[in-house]
Amino acid sequence: MEAIHQQLIQEPTLITRNRKRLEPLVPNFEAVPPIWELRVGDYRVFYDVDEEEKIVYIRAVRHKPPGQTTEEIVR
Repeated sequence: MEAIHQQLIQEPTLITRNRKRLEPLVPNFEAVPPIWELRVGDYRVFYDVDEEEKIVYIRAVRHKPPGQTTEEIVR
């Protein structure tokens, strides 16, 4: 959890090697598409950001085994 906190505490919408936008992905959780994916080791954190309120909403954390795609792990 500390690694996630450190990655998202400042500039959660800055694209980096471990963070990217996921606009076309429509996952099944909460019927709310996450906009961002953050890579933390073998895990993926899916979140969106309320820029006005400066709040990061973590929608899901999933383990991503080697060889699986993002689409496969959010089903």
